[in-house]
Amino acid sequence: MFESILTSEWYSVLAGFVAINTSMYVILAIIKALPKIDVRALLPRRYERSETRSIYPDAKP
Repeated sequence: MFESILTSEWYSVLAGFVAINTSMYVILAIIKALPKIDVRALLPRRYERSETRSIYPDAKP
């Protein structure tokens, strides 16, 4: 009886679904464990002023 269940088509489909689901959760757990990447830190900054607007004019921008 058990061999007929293990060799049936629906059991193979269920096993495939469980395998894909487990893989997805493993990938999501790994991604969540990795440090976050700040994409804005990698891009050039366009908002830097050419002159300082500080109350201390000799300060570096």
